[in-house]
Amino acid sequence: MFDSAVLVTGMIVFVARICDVAIGTVRTIVTVQGRTVIAFFLAFVEIVIWVLVASAVLNQVREQPLLVVFYALGYATGNVMGIVVERKLAFGLIILRVISRNAGQILAATLRAKGQPVTVFHGEGMSGPVDELYIACRRRDLKWLITDVSETDPNAFYVIEQARDVSKVLRPVHTPLGGWRTPNKRK
Repeated sequence: MFDSAVLVTGMIVFVARICDVAIGTVRTIVTVQGRTVIAFFLAFVEIVIWVLVASAVLNQVREQPLLVVFYALGYATGNVMGIVVERKLAFGLIILRVISRNAGQILAATLRAKGQPVTVFHGEGMSGPVDELYIACRRRDLKWLITDVSETDPNAFYVIEQARDVSKVLRPVHTPLGGWRTPNKRK
C-alpha cells in the first residue's frame, strides 16, 4: 500500500519538523526574554533544519503527497513539544505576588527561612487588612514556592508576572525540590 522509502522519508520529515518547530518555540520565548546569544544559536539551528526539510518535501510533493501530512503533523507536534521543553527549562524570572488576609507574616517567615527574599506590604482589601508579599524569583523556583504558599495559607490569592529585567535576584539558600540542585548531594 505505502512505499517503505516514502514512510522512512516521512518519519524523517516528521521528526525534523518536531525538532525545528520546538527549537523555534523556545527561541521565540528566549527572544522575548532578551537572551540574544541563545536566540541567535537556536535560530541558526532552526533555519538549517527547516531549509533541509522544506526543500526535501517540496522536491517530492508531486510524487509523494503523503509527505505533506508528515510535514504538517511534525509542525503541530513541534509546537506542543516546544512548549513542554520551555516549561521544563523554566528560563527567566518572575514576580510572585501573594495576598494573604491572615498568614502573611507567617508565610514571609517560612519563605525567608528557606532563603527566599520576601518583601511585605500592608494594605487594605475588600474585607479588611491584608499583607501583600512581593517575591522576585527564578521561574524554576515557582513550583516549590506555590506549594509553600498553599500549605501555609490555603486561602491566599497569588498573581504571577513575567519579569523581563531586574537589578538582582537573590537565589534561595535551600531549594526544596531536591534533585541535582540539592546542596547536600554535592560531592
